[in-house]
Amino acid sequence: MIDTRGFGCPTPVLMVREALQKDAPASLEVLADARVAVENVTRLARSMGYQVAETAEGLDFKLVLTKG
Repeated sequence: MIDTRGFGCPTPVLMVREALQKDAPASLEVLADARVAVENVTRLARSMGYQVAETAEGLDFKLVLTKG
């Protein structure tokens, strides 16, 4: 799991990109607290071949990135 809460862009995207490139996980959970981070991480994940499921948890967002 990557917790990007509290970080401004582009840090959340950089954190997720590093994890996806380094480990190429089958799935990855990402926590975010800003809509723009959710949109940017979603765009990145899809460009790298991941499907994205988004849920809201209070003021935070949870993304589940799944390869395929």
